[in-house]
Amino acid sequence: MVTAGIEDADYKDTDLLRKFLSDRGKIRIRRLGRLTVRRQRAMARAIRNAREMALPPHATR
Repeated sequence: MVTAGIEDADYKDTDLLRKFLSDRGKIRIRRLGRLTVRRQRAMARAIRNAREMALPPHATR
């Protein structure tokens, strides 16, 4: 992914995924992430895959 300075949406890159999660653990909307529709879908898919593997915490304090 080149949009918003992102190379690729990889589910193992938790630091990148955390930028697109709210403090409650929800996926941020496309407008706030400055992503295209295609990139937002890929990011959401990567976040869901990472959640399935229990990589990121669901909520932070």
